Amino acid sequence: MATTTSTMRNAKPGSYIVVDGEACKVSSMTKSKPGKHGAAKVRLEAVGLFDGKKRAVMKPADAPVDMPIIDKRKAQVISISGSIVQLMDLESYDTFETSIPEEFKSRLTPGSEGTEVVYWTFERHILIKEVR
Repeated sequence: MATTTSTMRNAKPGSYIVVDGEACKVSSMTKSKPGKHGAAKVRLEAVGLFDGKKRAVMKPADAPVDMPIIDKRKAQVISISGSIVQLMDLESYDTFETSIPEEFKSRLTPGSEGTEVVYWTFERHILIKEVR
């Protein structure tokens, strides 16, 4: 798993963390004051990048948390079959398939030299983020 380690207090809204093995974007963060016999607690609410599920985590502020290393790459569209697109990475020339997000279905055209896709990968997940 390609991750780095940080603490809960360093995870700000907009940053990325790993919750239950899934890369998530932190949407909100609340901190509680330290009590008489305990440490400050942090509650994070996050949304999965690849599945869209909401997740919540509550831990002490100094507890370790994994932060994903997300690989951001460019690819060219080779073919489209229904809601699946076949892409070719522009650096390594590897080909792979992934699903097309709803907002990009009308903008993707196969084999066009001008259609470039920015995609993110984390472990086995691939997500199209932008069409140029």
